[in-house]
Amino acid sequence: MIDLVIFDCDGVLIDSEIISARMLVAELALLGVQIDLAYVARYFLGRSYPTVMATIRQDFGVKLSPEFEETYRRRLLAIFERELKAIPHVETLLRDLAWPWCVATSSSPVRVAQSLKITGLQHLVGDRLFTASEVTNGKPAPDLFLYAAHKMGVAPARCLIVEDSLNGIKAARAAGMPVWRFTGGSHLQDDLPDEPEDARPDLRFASFSDFPQRVADFIAREKDSTA
Repeated sequence: MIDLVIFDCDGVLIDSEIISARMLVAELALLGVQIDLAYVARYFLGRSYPTVMATIRQDFGVKLSPEFEETYRRRLLAIFERELKAIPHVETLLRDLAWPWCVATSSSPVRVAQSLKITGLQHLVGDRLFTASEVTNGKPAPDLFLYAAHKMGVAPARCLIVEDSLNGIKAARAAGMPVWRFTGGSHLQDDLPDEPEDARPDLRFASFSDFPQRVADFIAREKDSTA
C-alpha cells in the first residue's frame, strides 16, 4: 500500500520552525506588525517565504522592502548555525528506512541545503529533495507532493506524507495521499492548532523512534480492511 514516504523538512526532519517563527514575529514587530506564534502556526506554517511575505503585505498593508527579505534570511541562517538541530531519531530513520523516501519542502533551495548541511542530514537526502520553487503553486495546493511522486515514479495513492503543518496536510489531502502529522517539533509542544476538516491527518505521532513499525502496522491494517 505504501511505495514511497514523502517527508516535509522544516518541523519534521529538522527542528527549525520555532526558530524561524520567533524571528519572524520579532522582525515584523519592528515594523509595527503584531502577530504571535499561534498566528504563525495557523497561517504561515508550511508555506513558502514569498507566499508569507505576500500575505503580510496584503493583510497588514505593510511595505516590505527587498532588504527586509535579505536581512531576515541572513539573520535566520546565522541563528540556524548556532541553534538548529535534527529532530531526534531522524538520522537513524533516514539511514535505515526500508521504504523509498524523499523530501518535499516549501523552503527555498538555498535555505534547505544549508539547513540539511548544518544538521548533518545532507548526505542522506542527496538528490531526493524537491522544493516549492519547482512547481507553480505551493502548499496547500497539491502541486509539490504530486511533483515529488511523479519524479520518484510512484502513484499518488501509494505515497505516505509526513507533515507538521495544516497547510501541508491540506496539500496531501488535495493530492489524494494518506498523511500523518508529526507533532514532536518544538513549535507544537505548547499549542496544537485546531485541525479543520480538510486538514485532519490519518494519524498523529510525536516521535520517530518507532516510525517503521507504525508504517508496517498501517499497511497491515489497510490490507485487512480491503481483504
